[in-house]
Amino acid sequence: MFVRLHFFTSSRVRHALFKKTITKVMVKNSKQTTASPQLAIINRHTAAIDVGSMLMMVAYTDAHGHQHLMETDGFTESLDELAKTLQGEGVTHVAMEATGVYWMALYEKLEQHGLVVTLINPQHFKNVDAQKTDVKDCQWLQQLHAHGLLRASHIAPELYRELKSYLHERNILQKQKSDTLNRIHRLLTQMNIKVQHLISDLEGVAGMKLLRAIALGISDPQELLSRIDVNKLKATNEDLLKSLRGCYKEQYLFILQQALKAYDFFKEQMKSYELKIEAVLKKLLPENEQGSTPVIARKKGLVRKNQYSINLKEYLRHITGVDITKIDGLDEITSLEIVSVTGIDMNKWPSADHFTSWLNLSPRPKISGGKILGHQKRFTNNKATQAFRMAAQSMWKHKGGLGQLYRRLSAQKGSKKAIKAIARKLAVIFYTMIKNNQEYDKSKMLIDSEKQQLKRITRLRQEAIKYGFTLQTATS
Repeated sequence: MFVRLHFFTSSRVRHALFKKTITKVMVKNSKQTTASPQLAIINRHTAAIDVGSMLMMVAYTDAHGHQHLMETDGFTESLDELAKTLQGEGVTHVAMEATGVYWMALYEKLEQHGLVVTLINPQHFKNVDAQKTDVKDCQWLQQLHAHGLLRASHIAPELYRELKSYLHERNILQKQKSDTLNRIHRLLTQMNIKVQHLISDLEGVAGMKLLRAIALGISDPQELLSRIDVNKLKATNEDLLKSLRGCYKEQYLFILQQALKAYDFFKEQMKSYELKIEAVLKKLLPENEQGSTPVIARKKGLVRKNQYSINLKEYLRHITGVDITKIDGLDEITSLEIVSVTGIDMNKWPSADHFTSWLNLSPRPKISGGKILGHQKRFTNNKATQAFRMAAQSMWKHKGGLGQLYRRLSAQKGSKKAIKAIARKLAVIFYTMIKNNQEYDKSKMLIDSEKQQLKRITRLRQEAIKYGFTLQTATS
């Protein structure tokens, strides 16, 4: 709205008249405008907790809409009291922000009391600059959670969390066992015993028999060889006898004895965790029409190295409904690690794109002014992501369609991008199989060799024309 004024008075009077007129116009316009829309309240009875090792700040809204702020410690008794207080005040939704593993105990307490808990990634929200405190953190979180602006982190059901804990500890024991074997290798080198270079697997039957015999104090090469089946080894008797002549000092023998005790201890602990893992897998088995769960027998024969003695393949097939071990690059151990993180409820991710984005396997372009300026580099400690990437890395020597695709992408764009691209494909196949209860079809991964050959010929012709040459087919 424009106001046209004709001034015939002094400058002071004209200024006062102009200011008065503009004020009237602004007041008139302000009466005509409506109030600006406010953010809707999605979760009315919410609470937010800034979790620490010993100090927790809590902000919540009770059933009457009153705001409360409280402080508590991290003892179990205090966590129980906090959960009961929030439940008694009518709180239904709780948001938590924490670092490390401090959130786990509180999460389970709140979950047991029927509260909907949302674990927040601190990188996904930001507080007001220069006003960062624990008190303001929990209040800011509560406000965002009330408006439904927080995104929950993926937390698997309790049984899968228990399974993941056992797998994690077994993997640690496996690494410790491997470190012990490396120390034994180093010790044999100090003793100038070269048998580890003639036997491909020192952890096998023949290798362990020799190590235990040496630890008993036997130093005669002929007697040592009499304890194993030499015919199963590729090395000759003469080379084996030479390799067993060394420096059998007392300190070396004592160190070897202690290392073998540690090795046996780690092996025994790994078997104990296998029993726990099998117990959890039995609980995850679905019931059939008769209301009973299938009985799965253990593996028959010798179990090599770090393999499981339980039949993981059959357990996974019954739990997921499909055989995910048929996916190229995913063995039973890798598949179990992925399932322990993701679970089998794929409805948490609306599509395969959401699933791969959560795994940080999809590209995230940086767009400004309608142009792609580059791609963000994201790092994650997600065990499922690491498992998919390890499976993709093994595709470099695979003869199937995924192996051909990996080698082509690796030659064009480098191995890092090839691993990420193949890992994404494996994740999409995994997601589709479990969500749609659909078996893996290898024929869909086959690459038409004739089509690829025609593309290669077309590209060569274009390159020849670019440099002023022409290609001619060879005639017989």
